[in-house]
Parts: sequence; C-alpha cells; structure tokens
Amino acid sequence: MSRHLSLRSGNPVLSKKTFNNSISRDNKMTIEGTVNKTAISLFLLIGAGYLTFNTVNLVLLIGCGIGGFILAIITFFKKEWSPITVPIYAVLEGLTLGGISKMYAEAFEPGLVPQAISLTVGILCALLFAYKTKIIKATENFKLGVFAATAGIVVVYIISLLMSLFGNSGLAVMDPTNASMLSIGFSLFVVFIASLNLVMDFDFIEQGAEHGAPKYMEWYGAFGLLVTLIWLYLEILKLLAKLNSRK
Repeated sequence: MSRHLSLRSGNPVLSKKTFNNSISRDNKMTIEGTVNKTAISLFLLIGAGYLTFNTVNLVLLIGCGIGGFILAIITFFKKEWSPITVPIYAVLEGLTLGGISKMYAEAFEPGLVPQAISLTVGILCALLFAYKTKIIKATENFKLGVFAATAGIVVVYIISLLMSLFGNSGLAVMDPTNASMLSIGFSLFVVFIASLNLVMDFDFIEQGAEHGAPKYMEWYGAFGLLVTLIWLYLEILKLLAKLNSRK
C-alpha cells in the first residue's frame, strides 16, 4: 500500500510505525481475529489474577511485575514473537494485578475491586459503541491531543518514580490515600485520557486490518489493548481508593 498509516494511538506500543514493512498478502490480520486474541488474553489475565487475589506474595508480585515489563519490551521490538509473548505477558500481568487488587481491597474495602472491574468493562463497551457508531471519531487533531496528554502523564509518572527512588514518597497526587480535590481531579483526568486511548487503539487496529498486516499482528493488537486496559483499571482503582478515603 502506498499510503502510510498516520498516528493512530497515544499508546506507545501502538505507534504509527507498527505496521510499516509488515504487509502480507497471505494470512492477513482481521478485526475478528484481533477480538478473539484480546478475549483469550483477558481470560488468561483474569484467571491468573484470581489466583493471586486470594493470597498476596510480595516476592511473586515483584517478580511477575518485572517479568511482565521485560516481556512488554520484547514484544514491542519483536512483534513477530507476539503469539508467544502476549499470552505469557497476560498471565504475568494477571498475577501482578491480582496481588495489587488484593492489597487495595485490604487497605480500603473489598467492594473496590469489583467496582473497578465493572467500570473498566463499562468504559470499554461504551467507547467501542461510540467508535463503531461514529459518535467519537479519531481525527488527526484528536489523536495528537490524546498523544500529547498521554506523554504528559508519563512524564508525571517518571517524576514521581524518581522522587520515590531518592527516599521521597513521590508526588502527592499519585498517592491513593490522598483525598484532596487536586489529587482526585488528577486521577479523573488520567482515567479520561486512558479511556480515549482505547478509541485510538480501536482505530489503529482497524487501519492495520485494512492495510493487510500479517496474522501475528492480531496478537500485537491485542497486546496494545491489554496495555491500555491494565492502565485504565489501575487508575480507576486508584481513583476509587481516593474517593473512599474521603469517607
């Protein structure tokens, strides 16, 4: 295809170069195939999360978190390995999220986790419907705005991480026990931007299917959606914890 893909997602694993030089006449990527791969990945993630939700093992939690991060980097640079790396990534992230969810449930209230899951699924379905019915359109200006906002949030995350490494507790707005209006407002903004990234991901995957990307890119498309959904879930969990702290 002579026409290049434009910037489709603020999600760093779904950049504008993802499908470059990946065109295949046979065994092409399809939207249905990507949906199926995403469903498999979510099944593995939720199943693994259920195992660690019952018992929190800090060593396992840290180990799976690091392992998931390494696999994400490998998947980003070796997209053709996605059929192998993405299912393993889903399991490792599930084990990590299960432990994190358990800690939130114990620190705040048990109902926090099912609320976060329900809201995440609800946002996914609502935005998919809005995208398919053209209520929300992924225009170039819209995409650039979401990308810029996402990059800004990443900068805030990095600053907070660096502060915590040097003995500080990190930025106050990142603290799930901080119930100030500024902190809650920040979390609402992050949840909003994470949600809009889903729209960008839908559009990006649709463009990949239209351009005839190879079959393994279905797993990579599922990986991109998984990254966004995990981010969205964690931020919703943090937001609910902040709101719970106001009681």
